[in-house]
Amino acid sequence: MKPHSARFRFHGCLNDFLPPEQRQQTLVCRFRDHPGIKDPIEALGIPHSEIGQIVVHDQIVNLAYHLQPGDEAEIFPEIPIRPDTAPCFIVDVNLGKLARWLRLLGFDTTWRNDLQDRKIVDISTQEQRIILTRDRHLLFHREIHRGYWIRAADPDLQVPEILNRLDLWRDIAPFRRCTVCNGLIQVVAKAEIVDKLEPLTRKYYDNFYQCDGCGQIYWKGSHYDKLLKKLKAFEDHG
Repeated sequence: MKPHSARFRFHGCLNDFLPPEQRQQTLVCRFRDHPGIKDPIEALGIPHSEIGQIVVHDQIVNLAYHLQPGDEAEIFPEIPIRPDTAPCFIVDVNLGKLARWLRLLGFDTTWRNDLQDRKIVDISTQEQRIILTRDRHLLFHREIHRGYWIRAADPDLQVPEILNRLDLWRDIAPFRRCTVCNGLIQVVAKAEIVDKLEPLTRKYYDNFYQCDGCGQIYWKGSHYDKLLKKLKAFEDHG
């Protein structure tokens, strides 16, 4: 059977997924039969979770649309819609530093260094968590509805990238969540945890906080000022 062809044009940040020589270009896609448009798009390296709208011959279609010979497709990125409440995330195993920073900024963030891709997908769909990953192939799983491929490799740039992309700057609530387990941090009386403190900490500090999940204890030591400076650096990048 003679192969058919269609023409794709990707817009905006979807070009980030293409080799430099293919960006902002009309690409020819060759196919047999009538495949769903999702498969040839992902064959070019673009996860379906990053796609907002597909227009074929001036008609909006969805990812289940079956390609026809001679189709001209315009593919646009998803336009983030600010949620009514701050979103929750699940972060892949290679982004532990990012997960820690998101927790420090108060965002509900699931991360474990032993989570396999299948489990990440399952948790994402069951708990309505946005997947954050540097592995675009993780986002090819059919069940995923919300996922974001992080462009920056540097964690210091990843955080403002996410905050900008999802318009989350106003939702920052520093030191609300535990960096160890993602539990909520609550004020705790010194007398209740004094036997767990190191001698110098017990001597020089009186105000303490404790995770309601794992019991981790926090206080505003020198690290607190460093974290505030880091937050200011994130805002500068934003």
